[in-house]
Amino acid sequence: MKRILIATDGSAAAQHAAELGVELAKHEEAAIAFVHVVRLFDLVSTNGFGLVGRVPYEPTAIDEAVLEDAIAVADREDVPAISKLLRGDAVTEIIAYADLIGADLIVVGSRGHGTVASALLGSVSRSVPTHSERPVLIVRAASVPEAVAL
Repeated sequence: MKRILIATDGSAAAQHAAELGVELAKHEEAAIAFVHVVRLFDLVSTNGFGLVGRVPYEPTAIDEAVLEDAIAVADREDVPAISKLLRGDAVTEIIAYADLIGADLIVVGSRGHGTVASALLGSVSRSVPTHSERPVLIVRAASVPEAVAL
């Protein structure tokens, strides 16, 4: 294994995926490519009658911070990593970038919304393995709260 693509969105599930992906890359002496996908457009109300228009989405400092945080995980473990901000449909962009760089594995986090919520909201972690010809590792978010007050 030479290249691992890790998709991140800044969520707790993505953080767990980044940590596990970096650990695997270190063990396999593989390089990492982190990707964060942002939407192309924001929908905005054009009047009070439910009409909406779309304006181009401009990536923010928060979008850049998502990638910087992921790179920091790799830096702590001395694992070579690059990052790329992509625009468009998350599933399509993740798979296309994995194909472009010849990734041996795609790592994605799963928030564990369940079947109904995933059907309504869409689920990257369910769609990437379905549409990609590359192996996909799905990392589930921790089900136990990280800090419990006693």
